[in-house]
Amino acid sequence: MSTQVRPRAATARPRTARAAVATAYEYRRNFARRARLSDLLVTALWASGAAAAALFLASGGVDQFSSVAETVTSIGIVAGLIGTDFILVMLVLAARIPLIDRTIGHDRAIAVHRSLGKPALYLLLAHGALLLTGYGLSSGINPIAEIGPMLSLPDMPLAFIALGLLIAVVVTSVVAVRRRFSYEGWHLVHLLSYVSVAFALPHQLSVGGVLADGTLQRVYWIALYVVALGSIVTFRFVEPLVSSLRHRMRVAAVTTIAPGVTTIHLAGNDLRGLEASGGQFFIWRFWAPRTWWHSHPISLSAMPTNSSARITIRDLGTGSAQLSAVPVGTRVSIEGPYGLFSSTARTSPKLTIIAAGIGVTPVRALLEHASFAPGEATILLRASTPDEAYHWDEIKAIAAAKGATCYTMIGHRPRGIESWMSHADAARGVSLSTAFPDITDSDVYLCGPTAWLDLVEADVRATGIRPHQIHAERFDW
Repeated sequence: MSTQVRPRAATARPRTARAAVATAYEYRRNFARRARLSDLLVTALWASGAAAAALFLASGGVDQFSSVAETVTSIGIVAGLIGTDFILVMLVLAARIPLIDRTIGHDRAIAVHRSLGKPALYLLLAHGALLLTGYGLSSGINPIAEIGPMLSLPDMPLAFIALGLLIAVVVTSVVAVRRRFSYEGWHLVHLLSYVSVAFALPHQLSVGGVLADGTLQRVYWIALYVVALGSIVTFRFVEPLVSSLRHRMRVAAVTTIAPGVTTIHLAGNDLRGLEASGGQFFIWRFWAPRTWWHSHPISLSAMPTNSSARITIRDLGTGSAQLSAVPVGTRVSIEGPYGLFSSTARTSPKLTIIAAGIGVTPVRALLEHASFAPGEATILLRASTPDEAYHWDEIKAIAAAKGATCYTMIGHRPRGIESWMSHADAARGVSLSTAFPDITDSDVYLCGPTAWLDLVEADVRATGIRPHQIHAERFDW
């Protein structure tokens, strides 16, 4: 590992002791406020399932456990209510609502979204099975034979279709299955969840008396549907359309900076009005004949000016490879900015930044935007070969100007052992503590290929650092 850039003391002054204490207090206070709101949001999302069950029981459901048949049927109803509630909560989490994104972050919101998928599906499958069993016990016939009469009820065929669509969505979301799809193909299948929700609603309102007119349950469920679907329409469609029309972004230039790595320069109106933070990403759509149907989650590789922005991409698939040939002048639509891989998530004045490969792109923007005094930031850039040193010269220049120390590490990882370092540095005994003596008092930002990043994060956690100080950006979906 070599030290390429050391702080220039002449360009900035260290904080005074009083200023350092005040700054540290401000970071801790902001973190505490965000943590409280985060806990409140997550608790509210999970508690909504309990609210669905409680409303049913409070609206006469308690009286529907007088026989075995009624008990089985009632349990089936509760399972359906909680399962449907989870589906709507999943839509809220996937809607990219700014408050949720700024509070718990896009990654955590999607993680909770995914964690609810299987429980929701199991509850809805149990809902169907228990209702068939309960109705069968009541009528004295085989539960399977109940399917015919059930399908004759109003809106029930739509409910069965909704369940089938939901099964398709959940199955294709399993990691082993998802990897067999392109992002675009998987995303297209995932859109069926909206259709599933729309198909499930009618039978809730028309079959049985659970959501009868004038009940508090009906008000609750209609409000929940309005919030979920309204959030999707507002923040996934309307807001991005308005933002795209307002900023009128287009491709200004396309340059190759390394084999398979392309920088796209963008021009637009009032781009500072996007209020993006360094390290955040947008969802980009390039309206050219070969790329218009692809959407790409890509981080900024430089902070926007009022009239320009920049992203840098690596050819990792058909979609991203086609962007290297996108014509100059192509119109671009955007969604975002998203993510907490930015100064918003900081808890300390000190920064530790470790990035590899194309993971240096959000780090470059993060470093440009971040506020710190000389000596408070240390960066380590990792590459297997010199060809992978994307934007390193720019990062070194920013580090020197802002008083940060920047290390570089080039070389392949050692074979036979799990290490995120180069073979030479691992053999020399280089460690996190030698490169980052203040790591436990810093916010640690990690970005790079998932397998490599997992090794770095495990090493960072072994230092005893608190989990909320670690901010990782993985390039997977």
